[in-house]
Amino acid sequence: MSEAPIIAAGDTPPPLPPRNGRTARMTFAAQELRLISALVVILGLGLFLALPFVLSIGSVVFLPLVTALILTIVLSPLADKLASWGVPNVLASLSALIVLLAALVLAGLLILQPAIVLFDTLPAVVDQIGQRFAELRNQFAWIAAANDRLAELTGQSGNQVVVAGPSVLEQFAYATPSVVLETLLTLLMTFFMVEARVRMRRRLLLERSDFGASLKAARVIRDVQDRVAAYILTVTWINGLVGVVVGLAAWAFGLEAPVMWGGLAAILNFLPYIGPLAMTAILALYGVGTAETVLVGIIPAAAYLGLHAVESNVVTPSILGARFTMNPVLILIALSYFSWIWGVFGALLSVPILLTLTAFFDHVGRPNLVGFVFGEPLFPVEQVEADSTAIA
Repeated sequence: MSEAPIIAAGDTPPPLPPRNGRTARMTFAAQELRLISALVVILGLGLFLALPFVLSIGSVVFLPLVTALILTIVLSPLADKLASWGVPNVLASLSALIVLLAALVLAGLLILQPAIVLFDTLPAVVDQIGQRFAELRNQFAWIAAANDRLAELTGQSGNQVVVAGPSVLEQFAYATPSVVLETLLTLLMTFFMVEARVRMRRRLLLERSDFGASLKAARVIRDVQDRVAAYILTVTWINGLVGVVVGLAAWAFGLEAPVMWGGLAAILNFLPYIGPLAMTAILALYGVGTAETVLVGIIPAAAYLGLHAVESNVVTPSILGARFTMNPVLILIALSYFSWIWGVFGALLSVPILLTLTAFFDHVGRPNLVGFVFGEPLFPVEQVEADSTAIA
């Protein structure tokens, strides 16, 4: 076995062997790919920051379009099922849309009709809630006194100027034409998108020069459609059961209009985290405003909170499984992001949009953003090596 030569002190080490052309080309390809990846990250970050302003300003156009896309994904399986039974494509698309409208109208009637009946008792409930809060304020009057003393010491005045704004009826009157227009646009776009689904699939399969790309595009669309439709259908069933349980519990606790409480719980449960918190607050306020004591009034809210804890931590994860499991941080980011853009409608669309993007990136590959900051490639190593081999 040959031994490595020993270099004495003061001797010049032998020069390193020159790199061959293939190694140089691979190094250049890696540097070029990292530069392109940095540009992609910068453009993506700029788009992420600028998109809310564009979508918010053009909400009359973009909100119906995004809603129609989500509804098309949900209604396409039903239209495909009707078409497989021999129903013409136009009638199948129209029937799927009519089924959706019928479900929405039925849910609205179940909630609005009892709510109108309870509207007459609202002044009495508000007065009792005010009395309860007055009692609590008297018990904690020392806090208000300390606040006033602190304001005197800091020289701040307790007087506040309140600017009068438009009333609720005026806001409703201003918003009605826009809501009607957006609803009509959404329904029309949903119908035409569902009706055109067959032609779109045919174009994806037949009008691509690469058969592999066509097959991959078809798989992406099919997986996104199946995943989002299955998620929404499963969550709808779960929320419907939650509504039934809440309605029965409201009837057992003696609350008026238990059907309304069940329907309201089912609808609010579509909003992750925020919906159940809002339902808990509504039950607590109504209970405090109708019960004899505060402790008795918060019992329905506490019972609902316990039901939601069991549903969100045991029932829903066991039914949906790992396929639909999403990072809670991503859900909150999507919820705040789209709520900032489109309000309540954005909050309702946030989870389907997030699920659609997750299914899309599962097929095309997810960028390694965190690793890219520390010097790792933005895309999988196999793709980098393939690009380097192609350049060589």
